[in-house]
Amino acid sequence: MQRQIRDLIEQKTVVLAPAKTSVSDAAQLMHKAKVGAVMVVDEHGKLTGIFTERDALFRVLATKRDPATTPLAQVMTKKPRTVGPDKPVGYALHMMFENGFRHVPVVENGRPVGIVTSRDALGPELKEFESDVERREHIGEILG
Repeated sequence: MQRQIRDLIEQKTVVLAPAKTSVSDAAQLMHKAKVGAVMVVDEHGKLTGIFTERDALFRVLATKRDPATTPLAQVMTKKPRTVGPDKPVGYALHMMFENGFRHVPVVENGRPVGIVTSRDALGPELKEFESDVERREHIGEILG
């Protein structure tokens, strides 16, 4: 849980798109990169929003918007909560759990450098968590 986010994101693909990108084009980018979110940036590369699979479902399909003509600016999550790359992975996972979202953009100097996803919890942090739970259960059995 103490591993730095920087170490987690160094091998991950960062998918960026301008706010004028259509939902359909963004979905193609996400599909090609095999990711569940695209970070939306302004003309200076600064993060302005995030568009996720859930946004596509709830803000586009469920509301019968046309993915080919709907720009990300209309359906993205604006000003998402972010985390710095030098924070521990556990911090980002806790942030997602507490706030009910599955993606946290990693930002350095206002620019996205990666993303932490709920799937990242399935890595070493999950194994560590399981080990902690087993230790606590074992201690509980001993103390009776």
